[in-house]
Amino acid sequence: MMNFSLPSLSEITTAADIVYAALPPTPQYVWPLLCEAIGTEVWLKHENHTPTGAFKVRGGLVYMQELLQRTPDVRGVIAATRGNHGQSIAYAARRVGLAATIVVPRGNSKEKNAAMRALGAQLIEYGDEFQESREYALVLAEERGLHMVPSLHRDLVRGVATSWLELFKAQPALDVVYVPVGQGSGICAAIAARNALGLATRIIGVVSSHARAYQLSFEQRRLVTSPVTTVLADGLACRVPDPASLAVIFDDVETIVAVSDADVAEAMKLLFVTTHNVAEGAGAAALAAVMRDKHRLRGLKVGVPLCGGNVDHEVFAEVLSDAI
Repeated sequence: MMNFSLPSLSEITTAADIVYAALPPTPQYVWPLLCEAIGTEVWLKHENHTPTGAFKVRGGLVYMQELLQRTPDVRGVIAATRGNHGQSIAYAARRVGLAATIVVPRGNSKEKNAAMRALGAQLIEYGDEFQESREYALVLAEERGLHMVPSLHRDLVRGVATSWLELFKAQPALDVVYVPVGQGSGICAAIAARNALGLATRIIGVVSSHARAYQLSFEQRRLVTSPVTTVLADGLACRVPDPASLAVIFDDVETIVAVSDADVAEAMKLLFVTTHNVAEGAGAAALAAVMRDKHRLRGLKVGVPLCGGNVDHEVFAEVLSDAI
């Protein structure tokens, strides 16, 4: 496995200066009905309250700022995404005056696609899943002389870690946090912030049971690919893990658990009923795992990121009506 150097406290703090120039810190709340449903104290971190409706915008802002410092003559950027990474890059690129091209799989979320276009990105639909979109984006980057923004990079992790720094500073006595795993920036950021503050909080990764690459890799201590069939948790639709994030996860994560689309749907509904916040599938995955583990969590302080709220309204209506 390749090495991946986690950012220090001072590096996360300087990243926060970049992030806060564009958006304020997001809140973390204890919702009484949610705590009642889980049976313990749950702190919900509201990354659905960012300007793009998801946590990834923090990483995009830091990445784009540092890219301009390193490569001031960059012509434009390109990225592959299922949605939130693309919105992050489009938002951050527009702030610094760069053109953004985003490649998404066919059949991607209509409303995420519309949001990326509204942020000024050129959207290209290619492939049936994220990995095919990523490979095509690499080809286009070479052909068009564009900078390819990866799904995992130290600057992305630095930016995302600002969210975890907010949560851990507000609640340093959290016993455990559950973190969804897509390509790894979120869980690496949680580890970075926890380690930087010297906390003992346990970190549990959450994948979709319909996209188990990271869980299988964790269990076998090697990179394992796995098919993707999740319909609801598109932000967790990873077939090929990133080797750098795997190395960090192997060292610092307690375990990785899997939740089904049905579990995720129940969590989305519970979040709406108890907090009146909208969560997309990946955004509710952490709570889905907490719901499943609640018998083991009694008496503990639990941290849960609501890491995104970008779900198509037709899908959300189906979730609320128990059609999914």
